[in-house]
Amino acid sequence: MTTEQKTSKVFNIILWIAQGFLALTFVWAGFMKIFNPEDLPFTWVKDNANLVLFTGVIDLLAGIGIVLPTILHVKTKLTIFAAYGIIALMISASIFHISRDEAKDIGFNILMLLVAVFVAWGRQKKQHNGHV
Repeated sequence: MTTEQKTSKVFNIILWIAQGFLALTFVWAGFMKIFNPEDLPFTWVKDNANLVLFTGVIDLLAGIGIVLPTILHVKTKLTIFAAYGIIALMISASIFHISRDEAKDIGFNILMLLVAVFVAWGRQKKQHNGHV
């Protein structure tokens, strides 16, 4: 195995770890928002029941979309689109929290945004190089 092949394999593993992290986080968040919103510690949840449900569905779709196309090797570009969707969602969530004077709470949103940027970049790079 060449150095380039080893590097590619390590890069792919890191991408999968990032995707798995995003998937688990967003699927968990989606289920919590949809089925157990009263257990969430955020003040905005109690004020916005419809927003909680809407974002729960979006979170669930993001969690599935960030891994399923790549796992199935079907329309793998959808994984990249899911990463872009997560980026948009995290920017929106940050703006929402800042508008509610909750800027101290956006650290997690920024982390998710950065991981999604990495996944979008990495999957585009692999797709451009002819790998899925």
